[in-house]
Amino acid sequence: MKKISTKTIIKIISEYLMMAMGSAIAAFSIEEFLLPNKILDGGVVGISMIISTLISKIPLSLLTLILNVPFLLAGLKKMGKRFVIKSAFSMAVFSLCLKLFAPIQNATEQYLLAVCFGGVLLGVGVGLVIRFGGCLDGTETVAILLNKKFGLPVGKVILIFNIIIYTAASILFGIDRGMYSLLTYFITSKVIDMVENGLDNAKAAMIITDDADEISDKIYQKLGRTVTIINGTGFISGDKKILYCVITYLEVWELKHIIDTVDSSAFVTISDVSEIIGNHIKSTDIERIEDKTE
Repeated sequence: MKKISTKTIIKIISEYLMMAMGSAIAAFSIEEFLLPNKILDGGVVGISMIISTLISKIPLSLLTLILNVPFLLAGLKKMGKRFVIKSAFSMAVFSLCLKLFAPIQNATEQYLLAVCFGGVLLGVGVGLVIRFGGCLDGTETVAILLNKKFGLPVGKVILIFNIIIYTAASILFGIDRGMYSLLTYFITSKVIDMVENGLDNAKAAMIITDDADEISDKIYQKLGRTVTIINGTGFISGDKKILYCVITYLEVWELKHIIDTVDSSAFVTISDVSEIIGNHIKSTDIERIEDKTE
């Protein structure tokens, strides 16, 4: 039997703690901001909120857990055991926290405050769960399965589900509740992206220049980033050097300043990077490697 290292155990425990925190934050948002004002979340949680509001005898905490079980079972083969276990854990904590927060006095009765603060908190909570490998809503699992089988975009599938739910909310509770719910969804989606990708989400910069060495040196000195230099040939301009480096969005302004001062005629493209796999070496990493070899 393979022995699990202490580092791996700490990593696993920290992941589950962060998912538990995210689940608690999401539950607090729903119980204290959204549900009291009949503002709905999307997906299975939204359906549970509608049923719980119409039939008050059925607690929301129980409904979310029961309705999510079939989606978890459906995703077991395709999504893998690790994802299902993490999702089941997150959903269980979420359900428990819904029950714990239910007796607490509502945070506000102002609809706009409920939308803004509820949407942000919900986005933070769900984003943390997703970032560490879990899931709070079964419709996300269905969307991923449909994407794998039919190539349907995950975001569009979830949006269609939610539009149906918000239409139902408009019919049952008034059109203003449907619009408030839709606004909450957009706020939540943006915050989820920020939390999932991190505030230091990466940007890829590609620089075509005649001053490759000087720009590379400046990027290394100022930003601490190494640069990959590629030989290229322009159709008209002839031989060129192409620099490729990965930076954070906070470093984009400094990169532009470096290029302007060295080669203002350089051609630059900057694009989003959804994920980085492998070593992302900075100057401090190189210094550590050099210290070890001395």
